[in-house]
Formats: sequence, C-alpha cells, structure tokens
Amino acid sequence: MARVVPVVLGVAFGVSLLAPATPAAAHNSLTGSDPRDGARVATAPARIELRFLAKPSPTMTKVTITGPDNVVAGGGPTFDGTRVRVPFTPGAAGLYIVGYQLPSSDGHPIKGEVRFTLTTGTAADPSASPSAAGTSPSASPSAAPAGSPSATASAAGPVSRSPGSASAVAAAEERSDSNGNGWLWALGALALLVALAGALLLRRRRSDTA
Repeated sequence: MARVVPVVLGVAFGVSLLAPATPAAAHNSLTGSDPRDGARVATAPARIELRFLAKPSPTMTKVTITGPDNVVAGGGPTFDGTRVRVPFTPGAAGLYIVGYQLPSSDGHPIKGEVRFTLTTGTAADPSASPSAAGTSPSASPSAAPAGSPSATASAAGPVSRSPGSASAVAAAEERSDSNGNGWLWALGALALLVALAGALLLRRRRSDTA
C-alpha cells in the first residue's frame, strides 16, 4: 500500500504537467481580425471582426471604429463565442482605426488597435458649401450665342422702313411693270404698220394692173 501511493502521486503530477492550461486561466489576447492589421482594401467590408483567445465579456467589451477626420464608422458590437463583430459604415478613403478594450480573466485589461486603409471612397471636403455647389448658373435655353445673327438682330432692334423708301420701292416695281407692257405695245404697233404697208402696196399693184 505504501508503494502504491507514490506511484499514484507521480502519475497525477505527470498528467498535470502534460495538461494544457485552459483559456479561462490564460491572459486573453487578440488572435486575428478581418480585415487584418495593416491591410489595404478596395472594397469596404460590411462588418469588422475581431477574434480573441478567450471569450470576451459582452457587458465590458468596447469596440470603436474611427475613419479619416475622426469620423465614427462603427456601431454596436455583437458576440459569437470568441468573435466580436461590429457593423462598418464606410466613408472617405483613408486610414481606419479599430480600437478595442476588454478585461481579461486574470484581471489585466486589454487594449489595442487594428488599422487598415480603405483605398476607395468619396473624400470629404469640409470647405465646400452645399448651397454654393447646388446653385450653379445656367444659361437660358432661349438665349442665343453672342455672335449669332439672331443675337445681332435682337441687339440692333427691329428693322423699320420709312414711308419714302416704301414709295420708292413701289415706284420701281411700277416702272418695271410699265416697261414690260411698253415693249408689248411697241411690238403691236410695228405689226400694225407692217400690215398697213402691205395692204397699201397690194392696192397699188392692183391699180397699176387695171
């Protein structure tokens, strides 16, 4: 019996040395993240995931996400075992910092950061005024270019004709009409004279032969 006790104690001591420490008794730490620390991503993820060695406390774990110009880009965290997920609201392209703080089971607080860069996004311009940007001057559809004939005519005003010029135009038209009719009258008179001369000549010949 005396020999059995030391053997049992030795086996128990060896088992205790070979058995790994449980996560509850270990100092908690970050084991990974998505996106990973230092990553450069072109497509913004829908959420940020942090993975820890031990299960974090939902009531005492804090996770914040800040983007360029210290803009908050995260929401409330959700817990799934050793994983903590935070919704991500992307903004301008630039550096985003995921800060976390939680207590460890051994009493030591854990603080850290995960940094990644969003390479695409809409850069914010705080100096831009929405009212100035939304009230850009626009040309009137009816406005004609400065060099166009319509613009020149509108600038010079409506064209008016004096009574004298109107009567001169009418007289010129009348003269052109009368000149055309005069040629017809002259041709008619000439034909009449030729007919009379022929008749006289024919009558004289008849009288001579008689």
